[in-house]
Amino acid sequence: MDQVMGKVGSYWFNQKASKEIGSVGDDLNSISNSIEGGAKWLVNKIKGKMQKPLPELLQEYDLPVGIFPRDATNYEFNEETKKLTVYITSVCEVGYKDSSVLRFSTTVTGYLEKGKLAEIDGMKTKVMIWVKVTSISSEGSKLQVTAGLKKTRSREAYEVLRDGVTVDKF
Repeated sequence: MDQVMGKVGSYWFNQKASKEIGSVGDDLNSISNSIEGGAKWLVNKIKGKMQKPLPELLQEYDLPVGIFPRDATNYEFNEETKKLTVYITSVCEVGYKDSSVLRFSTTVTGYLEKGKLAEIDGMKTKVMIWVKVTSISSEGSKLQVTAGLKKTRSREAYEVLRDGVTVDKF
């Protein structure tokens, strides 16, 4: 009787374990779909998808690495549509060495092209008042920030990653 119970128990345990192990992939997919962007990169790493650092992605598209705050490391980039979504831990401002200031929401979206981030949502700059930034383009040593009207800035000011200063509202 003990042998029969042992075999039944062993069979039941093996069936249960196989079922649980088989569902791990499904669980990872459902976790990936339900987690907000900040932790999605971890699930992608577990699933074997390596994501390059945000500064490296920006360099690849000929944009300065410092246009986003230093803590903006989590992002999603759709290679087909070129849509970029960058996640920032809190609403913040970044001051650059040319005295310009950019304010960031916790989520910034736009479309990444060679030398340009277009249709930006979640970024503002101060031009007497806070104005929504709609695009940033890089042309040689110049960086053009379009916010209501196009303003050309020195690209060099944006080549260094900087910390964002937390602010109360976007």
